[in-house]
Amino acid sequence: MDKYDSLKLEKQLCFPLYLASKEIIRHYTPFLEKLNLTYTQYIVMLYLWEYEHTNVKKLGETLMLESNTLTPLLKKLETKKYISRTKNKNDERNIDIELTDLGKSLKDEALEVPQKMGKCINLTGEEAITLYKLVYKVLANVEGSK
Repeated sequence: MDKYDSLKLEKQLCFPLYLASKEIIRHYTPFLEKLNLTYTQYIVMLYLWEYEHTNVKKLGETLMLESNTLTPLLKKLETKKYISRTKNKNDERNIDIELTDLGKSLKDEALEVPQKMGKCINLTGEEAITLYKLVYKVLANVEGSK
C-alpha cells in the first residue's frame, strides 16, 4: 500500500453513491417525462402530495435545495399549473406553496413511478430497508459534522 492508496477512486465511498444517484435519476427520466416533470420537480411534488401546502423556506430545508435552485423550479411548476405561489398573509417575505387541482390530479398518474423504479433497482425488501437506513445514517452523520 502506497501513501496515495486512499486517493484511489475505487476507495472512495462517495463515488459509488454518486454513480448510483446519477443512474437512478437517469432511469427516472422516461417515467417522469410522461408527467412533464424533472427529477427535482418530482421530489417537490412528492412533498406537496404528502403535505399539500408549505412555504419556500420549509420546502428548501426539507429537500436541501437552495433558493437559487428552488425559485426557478417553482416558477416552472407554477407555469405548468401544478402549484400556486402566494405571499404569506402574516409575513410577505415568505412565499406559500400549494397544489392546484391539476397538481393534485397528477398524483394518480405518478403512482406507477415507484413500482417501476423498484423493479429497476431490484432489491429485496430487506435490502431496500438496510440501504435506506444506511444512507440516512450517512446523511445524518455528514450533517452533524458541519
